[in-house]
Amino acid sequence: MGERIGNRAAPGRANPTRLVVFSVLCLICTLFVSSCSSFSLFSKSKKSSRYSKWNIAPPEPPKTDVPYRDVNLNYPLTAVYAPKIYVYKGERRLLLVNDQTLVRDYKVGLGPNPNGDKFMKGDGRTPEGDYFICAKNPQSKFYKSLGLSYPSNKHAEQAYACGYISREDYERIMNALSCRNLPPYDTVLGGAIFIHGGGCRLDWTEGCVALYNGAMDELFDVVSIGTPVHIYP
Repeated sequence: MGERIGNRAAPGRANPTRLVVFSVLCLICTLFVSSCSSFSLFSKSKKSSRYSKWNIAPPEPPKTDVPYRDVNLNYPLTAVYAPKIYVYKGERRLLLVNDQTLVRDYKVGLGPNPNGDKFMKGDGRTPEGDYFICAKNPQSKFYKSLGLSYPSNKHAEQAYACGYISREDYERIMNALSCRNLPPYDTVLGGAIFIHGGGCRLDWTEGCVALYNGAMDELFDVVSIGTPVHIYP
């Protein structure tokens, strides 16, 4: 028993060569499974934040006039009680701030001539300055929209002083603003400036501020008539 018979090993004794080969194959398989487990196919992926899809990440403070002290992009929108909107045209960003906490940071698209304040109808510029939400349209041509109070009283006063608009037009604009209604847009100052959906990969609007539709859903649900909007160069 145990001796070799011709070229065949005697029954009861394993071939040493086969044992070495088998051991090496087992080691390779063990290493392969161990290394593969580090890939997402074998591992459990981390659950992403429910509110992070439309945010710019990681958020960085604006280059000027930082309007918040804290950042919490996971802040539940249902808990927002004092929203303010800040648009930074040069950075193509819209910040939603609640009581000095940044809760959303969205990418935006503007008009074809974004530099400078809006001055007249058809100039393709997004106005700069301080405004408020004066209209909400859940069935806009561009998904959903929030109307801005442009022309502001500053634009109306300057245009009237320079003779660009009549006294009647000036009073119509001022009356609309005092009632928190959308100002008339049939003067040389133009108007009908909105924050709306439709996407923001390019500067494609006529002076409005455009967001992705998902971001517009969030913003539309949070703001109300009178919500402050500040637009910076």
